[in-house]
Formats: sequence, C-alpha cells, structure tokens
Amino acid sequence: MKRITASIITGIMIFCLSACGSSNTEKDSSIVSESRDTQTSEKTKEPETQTVSESSQTEETQADESRPEDGEGSQTVEESQKSGDGQDEEENQDTDENQNTDENQDTDENQNADEGQGAGESQDAGSSSAGETDNDSYGDGQQIGLDPSWEYAEYAKITSGEAVMYRASSNRKGIVVGVNAGHGTSGGESVKTLCHPDGSPKTTGGTTGAGAVKAIAVSGGMTFDDGTPESTVTLKMAKILKSRLLAAGYDVLMIRDDSDVQLDNVARTVICNNVADCHIALHWDGDGLSYDKGCFYISVPDGIKDMEPVASHWREDDALGQCLIDGLSACGAKINGGGSMSIDLTQTSYSTVPSVDIELGNACSDHSESALENLADGLVMGVESFF
Repeated sequence: MKRITASIITGIMIFCLSACGSSNTEKDSSIVSESRDTQTSEKTKEPETQTVSESSQTEETQADESRPEDGEGSQTVEESQKSGDGQDEEENQDTDENQNTDENQDTDENQNADEGQGAGESQDAGSSSAGETDNDSYGDGQQIGLDPSWEYAEYAKITSGEAVMYRASSNRKGIVVGVNAGHGTSGGESVKTLCHPDGSPKTTGGTTGAGAVKAIAVSGGMTFDDGTPESTVTLKMAKILKSRLLAAGYDVLMIRDDSDVQLDNVARTVICNNVADCHIALHWDGDGLSYDKGCFYISVPDGIKDMEPVASHWREDDALGQCLIDGLSACGAKINGGGSMSIDLTQTSYSTVPSVDIELGNACSDHSESALENLADGLVMGVESFF
C-alpha cells in the first residue's frame, strides 16, 4: 500500500514537474523570440540610424566645405558672382552677336535685294536702249519737242521744231524706232554746233572738214541727177518706212514729218535718245560720182571710240548698221564695198541709243516709188533682225 501510494505521489510529482518545465520552456522560448525580434528590429534600425547619421555628417561636411574661412568664402562668392556675370556677359555677347549677325544678315539681304533691284533697274535701263520697253507716255500723233533738261540738250542750237509719235494699231512690239529724214531744216547751214560734246575736233572729214571743232548744224543735202533735192527723197523714204514699221508692230518717232523741221542734228539726236529705242537717219551720199555705188552705213572712226558717249555705244551702233545692210542686201539692194564707211558724225557723237546714218545710194541711184518701197522692206528686215 505504501508502495502504491508512493508511486502515485511520485507520478503526481512528475506530472507537476513536467507541467512546470513546459511553462518555463514556453516562457524561455517567448523570451528568446522576443530577444530575436528585438535584435532583428535593432539590426533593422541600425542602418537607418547610420544613414541618418551619415546624411547629417555629409550635410555637416558640405556645410563645412562651403563655410567661409579667412575670407575665402567672400572671394568664392565674388568669383561665383563674377563667373555668373561673366557667363551672363558671354550670353549677352552671344545674344548681341547673334542679333548683330541677324541684323547684318537682314542688312545684307536687304542690300542684296536693293542691289538686285538696282541691278534689275539697270538691266531694264539697258534693255530700254535695246528696245524692250514701251514708252507709252506719248500718245499717237503727239508732237514732241526738245526738253532742255535732257542730257546734251544744251548743245543744240535749233530747237523750236517738234518730232511726231506714231503708234502701231496692232501686234505692237513695244519698240519705238526713231526715223530721221535727213536735212530739211531751213537756215541750218548758217548755224554751227560743237562736233563733240567734249569740244574736241573732228577726226575725219565730211560735210565739215577734219580738225574742225564746230560743224554745220544741218546741211542742205545734195541734189539727184534729175534735180530732186535729197531732203525731198529722204522725207518720202521716211514716210514709206514709217508705214512698213507700223504694219510690222513697231511704233515710229518721225523726227521730220514735213518739208521743214526746226531741229538741228544735236536736237534730233537728243530727242531720239530720250524717246526712241534706236535712231535711223536716212541719206543719199553726195559723192559726185557718175554711177550708183550702192548702200552703206556710217560707222564710228577709231579716233573717237574712247570718247563718251561714243565709247559706251559704238558697238551697238555698228550692230544696228550691219543688220540694216544685211536686210537691204537680202532685198536685192546694191551694197557698197563691205557695207560701211568710217566718218566722224555729230549724230553718233551724241547718241546714247543704237544710232546709224544709213546712206541708201548717191545722186545716180534710183529713187522711184518702187525702189524706195524695196529699200523700206530691207530696212524693216534689218530692224527685226536687230531687235
């Protein structure tokens, strides 16, 4: 019985001891767990603390590095300010340079545009002498006198007469041909004008001899073998040529539209310079020969090719003259020699448009209506070739 009781007591004690051990174990486990959690938490918190610390230390270090010592900071600030100002100046300079560049570019473009416009205007002005412009400021049938403001007008002595403008009615080409019926100025032989605008003497003979400084303002012309005055034939020729040119679409400036016009050779030339695109003076040569020597044009002699306005225009004078000779030749007219002869004339000495004195023969030449019409056809062909 004692043994049983002892066994029971022992069992109870073991049970109690077992229960107590389990509780302590759980308590210890809880403590260990809490300790582990704490350690884990602390480990987790340590880097954050360290980061904050390092950040603080970094900020303090940066603050220390930026903190002025011995006036260094002021210098740094000044240098920084200067650097900033310098940068601003550079930026401003760049801006100014860019602005200047843009302005210069605009200026250059405007200048180029102006020059281009100047070049265009210059070309148009040049084209005017080549007959590519139409001077519509003068109406059909309008009489045109010498304007004293025109270049070289002051050298003219007989100036009270007027030329007449005729406009083509259809197929207009916008080209004005100056047709000058030679001679036909009453009293012209008693007046003299400067041979050249610069006052230099003539280099060849003609109606006025070589070496003369002044020439007859308008000569009376020669007389055909049948007794017809040259001035009568030149006017008839001019009227036929006018009709042919108008029919072809050219406008015509008739320098002499009647038996007499009070315009000397200088005045005639200056009017053509300012109103016409070319100047064609019609003549027959008073050479005294007993045979018809044929047609030729008066070219500019070498002795005055350096004199203005001759220097700037003698080439186009020659070009027009050659075209007229070629047209006459194509129509069967007789041509004298090579088709030209160099003579120092008042007309070409003052001309600023293509200008030619065309000699259509001499006193022995046929000047009948049909002959003149054939010559007119050749001259129109030459004008068309030139323009």
